[in-house]
Amino acid sequence: MTQQNDLIETIVEGIQERKGKSITHVDMTGIEWVATQHFIICTGTSTMQVSAIADSVREYVQEHAGVKPYNYDGYQNSQWIVLDYGTIYVHVFLPEYRDLYKLEQLWSDAKITDIPDLD
Repeated sequence: MTQQNDLIETIVEGIQERKGKSITHVDMTGIEWVATQHFIICTGTSTMQVSAIADSVREYVQEHAGVKPYNYDGYQNSQWIVLDYGTIYVHVFLPEYRDLYKLEQLWSDAKITDIPDLD
């Protein structure tokens, strides 16, 4: 397992710590012109949960992998928060914003893996 795969797994665990749902891994490593290699996308049920999931990922990844995001944005309204880990972007959405932006469809030529919810 690579360091990148370990980081993806740790990010998913951080999402699951706060009951993030509909987790999807979009692997864009086979696409030449993309700005990043991976998206991890998930959904929270409220703005409070979206913020809590993003906080959990930041704290969990720093604690378990020693990695901080390069940047993050979206806490102002917590409808869509993105965390930038360089080659991995984490997107935490409210359901209606995930439906609106349809990142999985936008990157449909990537390898898309749905991760089962824990409950």
